[in-house]
Parts: sequence; structure tokens; C-alpha cells
Amino acid sequence: MGLLDQISGPCDVRDLDEHQLTELAAEIRTFLVDKVSKTGGHLGPNLGVVELTMAIHRVFDSPHDRIVFDTGHQSYVHKILTGRRDGFATLRQQGGMSGYPSQAESAHDIVENSHASTSLSYADGLAKAYVVRGEDRHVVAVVGDGALTGGMTWEALNNIAAAHDSKLVIVVNDNGRSYSPTVGGLADHLSGLRTDPRYERVLDEVRTKLARTKLVGPPLYDALHAIKKGLKDALAPQGMFEDLGLKYVGPVDGHDLGALEQALSQAKNFNGPVIVHAITTKGLGYPPAEQHVEDNLHSLGGAFDPETGELLASAATIWTDVFREELVQLGAERDDIVAVTAAMLHPTGLYGFAAAYPERTFDVGIAEQHAVTSAAGMAMAGLHPVVAIYATFLNRAFDQVLMDAALHHCGITLFLDRAGVTGEDGPSHNGMWDMSILQVVPGLRLAAPRDGARLREQLRQAAAVDDAVTVLRVPKGAVQPDLEAIERVGSYDVMAQAGNRDVLIVAVGPMVATCLDVAQRLGAQGIGVTVVDPLWVKPVETDLVELARAHRLVVSVEENGRVGGCGSVLCQALADAEVTLPTMVFGIPQQFLDHAKRPVILDEVGLTAQPLAREITARVAALDGADAPDHKAVDTA
Repeated sequence: MGLLDQISGPCDVRDLDEHQLTELAAEIRTFLVDKVSKTGGHLGPNLGVVELTMAIHRVFDSPHDRIVFDTGHQSYVHKILTGRRDGFATLRQQGGMSGYPSQAESAHDIVENSHASTSLSYADGLAKAYVVRGEDRHVVAVVGDGALTGGMTWEALNNIAAAHDSKLVIVVNDNGRSYSPTVGGLADHLSGLRTDPRYERVLDEVRTKLARTKLVGPPLYDALHAIKKGLKDALAPQGMFEDLGLKYVGPVDGHDLGALEQALSQAKNFNGPVIVHAITTKGLGYPPAEQHVEDNLHSLGGAFDPETGELLASAATIWTDVFREELVQLGAERDDIVAVTAAMLHPTGLYGFAAAYPERTFDVGIAEQHAVTSAAGMAMAGLHPVVAIYATFLNRAFDQVLMDAALHHCGITLFLDRAGVTGEDGPSHNGMWDMSILQVVPGLRLAAPRDGARLREQLRQAAAVDDAVTVLRVPKGAVQPDLEAIERVGSYDVMAQAGNRDVLIVAVGPMVATCLDVAQRLGAQGIGVTVVDPLWVKPVETDLVELARAHRLVVSVEENGRVGGCGSVLCQALADAEVTLPTMVFGIPQQFLDHAKRPVILDEVGLTAQPLAREITARVAALDGADAPDHKAVDTA
């Protein structure tokens, strides 16, 4: 039996001696590689926080003291130390353990927090509340993987510095990376510290002095304080934080448990806001991750070979690949095309454009709001920016899209990756809100390509618009084979047409393939059906409204929330044109979806062919005043 088998909670970690702690850290790393190699997940970030998480749990008393991770994907070690080791067999699987902290899983979790740069605001509120309530509790915010590049972090720091009674410890997990190397002035500042040859001498001196300081109280503070003050001008991140009025401890070797524990203990005993700056190495202890230049095996989408770190499944062409290739080609044709992203250079495919045109590529860090408004400024100056981010993260920049870009008629294109159901990453990552929130933006044009050919075509159409915001959204995963239309009529593509004009199905984006299956099932029941792809789903064009007028039932199907989405807007357009037809709107229920494989979730919410065909058939039968046909016939058609 290894040491890890004896850990059922944080108190077990506190009972270990120095030798046992070193052994436990090694066992945790072996465990992580073994388990994540079977399920996929965030490996690199967690390999880098093993000692840091152990030290936090040895110094603080969770769950009485609250620990907030920013971002939450670096919480696997925390889960292991809080009694959830057995759950890793079901990591990110339906009904299994979440890849992020989860209140439903453990009293040790308080914030799911997979959207970065929010932990300090949560922590500020928690710490202030405990002061008001007279509760003697500490709050620890672990800020890492680029979270300090987000604007909310600095808004929070400004307020935390003024809350002198808050028992709040901010642990900066400084590994120099988010997904890829962290960018920006602060990142450069901290990087300069890590690479300064004097830094190693500082660490040696810190280790020596701490080793001689056996007490945790004032003698330790004096030792740290003397070191800090003596080096303030030479190695100066503390100057920046102290100018805000925040106490600073560090830099500390984030893999030296003794140094970490003493620094954290000193911060705890201060009983006010303190920053502990820990230098860590992402992917530490697993050579394939340490040597992976792109992102230190930040996130693996599925099972991989634990010996090499290589994914076991063959790599299919994904939507992001199509976008990457077409944008590079577009950049070759037009020197006004620039690319902007928020710490998503590789995940969104912009690395291809960056390699070809580095001077026209801008990674702003985890700062979606700044990305959009900066792009608006570029458009005002004569460029056409393409801003590539995940659909779920666009939520954070809605005001900038509305008031900074659309209001000023800026010609920018937003490419939203991972739109719709994304699956294993859970509720915060499903891109199910964008087509609803963007409907309210005047002048904005929104496309949901059904296949790779349409993505290439519509990207070029979007880039040709110089006086409005254009948006393209694509799902996660492999791109499906191109689906050619029967004909293009005005603003829409006719994908299928058979029998009488009983049902018009308006299929949005990749739902076209599903709806073609639905059409076959309806046809087997003798129901006439027309399937169209509206191409640009915003605005709703008048020719689509007139096509609807000629049918008995109008059905819309989209991989977006039903409330306020494309179907809702289509119904409003029909009502405005006095087209009084029965309608059916299919989309994602307005709820937070638990993590599971994407096909499983789509089936559960009714966005697969069989349940769609069943409901439409029943509605047509009701219109005819007859009983619905046998469901089994619909299911097997």
C-alpha cells in the first residue's frame, strides 16, 4: 500500500514527515498520469501544483478555510487530497467526477470557476463576509495559468488592498503560461524575474534562511522581510503589489514544500491580505509534458499513451483546422486582415496565422473584453480584425460587442469555437448562449456554417463586411462531410424537398445533417418536408419568411439555448409579417448541463433525429386531427 492510499482528507497530509511528503508528491504525479491517460483532461497544470496544493492543505484547514482555484482546471490534486481519489476513474464522464471544483462533489469546493480571473472577486466577497459575520476563517485564492492577465483580477486587487481586516491569502501560481506562454507586460515582468540569474541566488538564500528559522512567527517574518527589502529594487514584483497596499511574500520555489509552508504560514499569521508568489513548472515530473513546447500537455481531449503523451485516437480534421487553413489563405490575399485572441492561440487555430504573419497576430491574454474593444480600434484604423475565442467566453465581452464595436459600425469578425454542446468540460464550457445574446445587437450578422465548405465561404463573406460586426460559430470536434444544397434561393440553401409543403425545417449550422435524417423519417410517414439552411441566421431575411408562409408547420432546430435564439427570432419575424402558422422551436433547454460526451447530451436534450422526428410527426398528426402514428415506425424509419 502506497502513501496515497492512506490519504482520505487533508488531515492525513498534515501528519506526514518530510520524507513521506516527497514520496506522496511522486505518487500523486504517477497517479495523475495514469488516470488522465485513460479519460483525458487537464494534465500539465496539475502536475505543476502538486507541492503547492499539498502545502496549502497542510497550512490551512479546509473546508473551514475556503480555497478558490483560478482557474479550476488546476484542482485535481486538491480533489485527490480531499478524498476523491477513487472518482478519477470517472473523470469528466457522465455521472462521474467533474474536471473542475464542484459544490455537488465536496464541501471542500465552493466555486466551479472554469472562467478565469474571477477567483479574487469571489475571495474578496467571502473574506469580507466572514469579517461581517465575525467568523475566524481564512480564504485562499490560487491564481494561476494566466488568470492575472484578466481585468477582473485587477479590479479585485484594488478592492482587496483596501480591506485590511480580510484574512485573504492570494497564492500566485506563476508558471509563465495559460494555455501557451502567458503574454503581456505583467507576464514579461514576472518572466524576467524567473529568468534573471540573480533569482537562483535569491532562492538559495531564502532556503538557507528559512532552514535556520524554526519558528513560524515573527522570526520567520523578519527573515523574509529582510530578504525582500534587500532585493526589492533588483527583483521587483513586490514593488508593484506593495504599491497597491498589499503585503508580498516571495518569490518562493513552488516545488519546495518547506519554503512553501513557511511562506504560507507567515501569510496566514498576518491576518490581512497577503500575496504569496510561487514559481512553478507546468507539467513537472512527466517528461512528455515538460518537453511539450505548445502547452505542456495542458489539456488532452481523450485517452493517451502514458509513455509518450500521444493521443491514442487518430486525429480527424476538426472545425478549427478548417478555420486555421482558410484564415492563413485569407491573410495572404489581404494585408489588412489581423488576428486577435484571448490566450487561445492554439485552441482556436490562430497559431497557423501567427506563424505566417506574426506581426499581424495579437494575443491579449485572458482578456476577452479588451480583445473585442482593441479589435474595434483596429477596425477604426483601417484593419479587419478576426477575433477568435471560445463561444462560452464571448459572454464576458457582450458589452464590448454591443457598445464598443457594433455601435461604431466596426468591421470586425468574431470566430466562436466550441459553440453549442461541448460535453466533458461541463456547464461553464457549453457554448449555448451566444446566438441568444447576440440577437439583440443591432446590425450584427451571424452565421453558423453547416460544414467546412460553408465555413470557408462564410469566413470570406464576413471579412468583406467593413461596417458591422460579423460572427461565425462552429461546434467542437470533427468537421462533417460537406453537404451540398439542392439549390440556393436568395438568402437560404434548400437542402431537401419532397412531397407536399407540410413542414418547413429551418436547420441551423451542423443541425442540417441531423435534420436531413429527420426529413427521411418524416417522408416515410407520408409527411411532405422542406429542409433549408438559412446560412446567415441573423438577420432573418424576408424570403425565408415567405417560404414559411407556404407551409403548414414551421420547425427550427439549433444547438443553442431555446430562449431568445434563432427559433425565437424566426417566430417573431413570422408574427411581424402576419404569418400565422404553428411553429416548433427545438434547442437546448435553458439549464446548466452536466458533463458528458457531446452525443450523449444532444440525445438527452432531444437534438437527435429520432426524438425530433417523433415530436414533429405527432404535431402534424394533431394538425390533421388524427392520432399520431406508431412511434416505433418513426424510430426505425
